[in-house]
Amino acid sequence: MKISTALLVLAAGASMAGTAGAADIVGNPKAAPNKIEMCIGCHGIPEYKGSFPEVYRVPKIGGQSAKYIEAALQAYKKGDRNHPSMHGIAASLSDQDIADIAAYYSQQTPSK
Repeated sequence: MKISTALLVLAAGASMAGTAGAADIVGNPKAAPNKIEMCIGCHGIPEYKGSFPEVYRVPKIGGQSAKYIEAALQAYKKGDRNHPSMHGIAASLSDQDIADIAAYYSQQTPSK
């Protein structure tokens, strides 16, 4: 019984430590220029329409809130949002990369 209780306490502590680590990540927009090359190819072209997996208008992300961009990239990374190209790109990003990219684009002027 003591071993089970100790394991539960240890597991809970490890879970909380992982959560605290993710919360400590702060986006640095100055670190993003080397990380956004993949973004610019679609999100940086006015009126760009993608054709995979279907034809759609690619959204402009400049000026979006950092929280929104982070949430979207995390959802693509986990597979909760369904888009093969975005999943592949987001899966290659660390949590710090995502925070930096989100901070960068949130400081941009929204384009029309």
